[in-house]
Amino acid sequence: MSETPASDLKERIDTIEEAYELFLAYAAQGRERDDESEAGGVRAFLGKAIGALDGLHGAAIEAAGNASQGAREWASYLEIVKDDAARAKTLLEFAAAQPFLSSELIDNLNATNHVRTLLTDVFLLDSALDANAGA
Repeated sequence: MSETPASDLKERIDTIEEAYELFLAYAAQGRERDDESEAGGVRAFLGKAIGALDGLHGAAIEAAGNASQGAREWASYLEIVKDDAARAKTLLEFAAAQPFLSSELIDNLNATNHVRTLLTDVFLLDSALDANAGA
């Protein structure tokens, strides 16, 4: 992804957030199925989010390597992020494997605790890294 661990992680977080926002908009459209001809459609964003999750834990470890305090706490938290990312990735892959993607399917994906937990994890992670950068 990027040149530095922090920018790589930031790109991954931005990709996950952008995909979630597109999923929210798609869910509100009432579509029965996705249009496979849409290059930037919901399937493309599922793929981007899956790609961002693949390696998220490693990127987070590298970015957190410069944290000024709490190495044990960082390690424990990043294990939680790893587990939550794996669960969310499994759900995204499951959705992407379906023959068509309705708004209802994407809405149900968005509503899962696993996806919402992941979003909260990455927002907290991003904020903690910002706090350490300013320390």
